[in-house]
Amino acid sequence: MWQVIVWDDPVNLMVYVVYVLRTLFGYPKEKATKLMLQVHNEGRSAVASGPREKVEMDCHRLHRYGLSATIERA
Repeated sequence: MWQVIVWDDPVNLMVYVVYVLRTLFGYPKEKATKLMLQVHNEGRSAVASGPREKVEMDCHRLHRYGLSATIERA
């Protein structure tokens, strides 16, 4: 299993990160907000997991929205 990590950055607004997580992953507002706050407070958050091919695509989609994201083994 692999996971997608979203990293904190000085560019994107918190509300925008919530919007992206809701749009790409279909998360409810509460879950997207919780993940965004983890990114903001801890510097990173695992926002999705699965087989390598899936998380690579998720990471690429996050990049298209301008978020800093990487993948790593879960």
